[in-house]
Amino acid sequence: MAQGLYENGHITYMRTDSPNLSQQAINAARSQAAKLYGAETVPEKPRMYSGKSKNAQEAHEAIRPAGDVFKTPSELAGVLRGNDFKLYDLIWKRTVASQMADARGSTATVTIDGATADAGTAEFTASGTVITFRGFLSAYEEGTDATREDAETRGDAAADAEGDDLPPLTEGQELDDQEVEAKGHETSPPPRYTEASLVKTLEELGIGRPSTFASIISTIIDRGYVTPRGTALVPNWIAFSVVRLLEDHFADLVAYDFTAEMEEDLDRIADGEAERVGWLTEFYFGSDKHRGLRNVVENLGEIDARDINSVRIADDITLRIGRYGPYLEVPVEGSDTPRRVNVPDEMAPDELTEARARELIEAPEVGDRVLGENPENGRTIVAKDGRYGPYVTELLPEEPTDGGETVDAATGEVKPKPKKKPAKKDAPKPRTASLLKSMDPATVDLDTALMLLSLPRVVGADPESGEEITAQNGRFGPYLKKGTDSRSLESEQQIFEIDLPGALAVFAQPKYGARRPSSALKEFDADPVSGKPIRIRDGRFGPYVTDGETNATIPRGEDVESVDFERAVQLLADKRAKGPAKPKTGARRTGGTARRTVAKK
Repeated sequence: MAQGLYENGHITYMRTDSPNLSQQAINAARSQAAKLYGAETVPEKPRMYSGKSKNAQEAHEAIRPAGDVFKTPSELAGVLRGNDFKLYDLIWKRTVASQMADARGSTATVTIDGATADAGTAEFTASGTVITFRGFLSAYEEGTDATREDAETRGDAAADAEGDDLPPLTEGQELDDQEVEAKGHETSPPPRYTEASLVKTLEELGIGRPSTFASIISTIIDRGYVTPRGTALVPNWIAFSVVRLLEDHFADLVAYDFTAEMEEDLDRIADGEAERVGWLTEFYFGSDKHRGLRNVVENLGEIDARDINSVRIADDITLRIGRYGPYLEVPVEGSDTPRRVNVPDEMAPDELTEARARELIEAPEVGDRVLGENPENGRTIVAKDGRYGPYVTELLPEEPTDGGETVDAATGEVKPKPKKKPAKKDAPKPRTASLLKSMDPATVDLDTALMLLSLPRVVGADPESGEEITAQNGRFGPYLKKGTDSRSLESEQQIFEIDLPGALAVFAQPKYGARRPSSALKEFDADPVSGKPIRIRDGRFGPYVTDGETNATIPRGEDVESVDFERAVQLLADKRAKGPAKPKTGARRTGGTARRTVAKK
């Protein structure tokens, strides 16, 4: 987002650690603060700041609004939308507030005495801050914003509070109570990390740099260690396995102090105060301070992967982190094979309590439920629960032996002739079909399963081209197919109900016409450039805007419901301005060049 603001001339270069503003920016911030909040909010001398990083990238000034006269957020409200506007608003507020005077006030505790109905006395207290001069708080009040964001993350009622400011009061002042309400209070758990709070913690620990924080966040998300849920970062089970492995076998290398010291060592090498070869030798072979990477690797011993990927929920319940996700394992009386129960993907680790685990275990099993026999071939139809959801399948019968025999020349013993296994590509595959979204795997019957296994359903043939039209259920919903052409259907039930005239009517409509496909989240008028209607769809990598020719991803954190026609047009225009993505250098071309070079040698 910052890159986009920079490219469009709204802010200065954003890849910098520098807290220093140019004289142009200082003058702009001071004059704008005086104009908007009064001359008394601007100190006599400009305010200067120094950074904490010893090796800050200070080739550019601090990130701030561009120009010698800053554009206020209200002036760009019609140009910037969503998170782009929020980010510019944050940069503008911080820049202007940095050149304003300190706020003045005092912290106070107020005690209020009141008479009760039984002639007793009730005492109420409130603590807070009385602000007598707001200063920079007129432009930006970070504490209030952070408190409100944390409260929203926890879902507290504090999110609706107006802050901890107290009104001016005097001792002995009479107050009229408008309403008295007794409320209970429970201590809330610490809020989950957000991207902002995680970066703040990394800064406090001395880990990473401002230029690397974004890549750290994207790495833990892309590798599935955490899942964004709103603004919160919810850890996944695989993260616990990775952390346990590192702490058990590479404890020295993942310690906070070691990582922070490494940052300082690399700074000294960059400044010429230390020699890199000596530092690398000590890191790899070890020293009095560290064991060394080589010593750690050579003395790892046996790593019990099963133990690392196991979490004990109760004495009889163990959670395993498997290749295809987490599952519960419970012993079965009289059997050496434990029972396995899948854990829902959307369940966070802290939500899997012992009580919730027992609910999952005691729930009726849906998988491998025999529905009956196919009357056409006598094969057994079974309902199963797979990695990608519930489905039905037709079990193949075991192949009969060929009846051949062999005689052992030494003993004369007659043995059955070993059966040859068919090649993998020639082996028959069972028919399978996923259940429709409207179907319950616990109640699906044989007739429904046979209906699903019969797909794709032949609707008929196009009288003009003679091509066969089929109704199918695909990854993105139900659709019709005719040759290489396809059309989405409005509902799953249409797969079994639509007739040939209805299918021909669907194909007669433009592919991107007025008919709203089932996969479209929102639909707008035609794009002014392409002249084709704009739609918002849910794709593999999240929601995106498309006019059938250009696809533009909706920025992360921007709500689909907040995207209107103007915003959709802007996203498509920005995507066109960037041009097509540059093709990656293929391995085939590189490999071919390498082979030709070797041949010449």
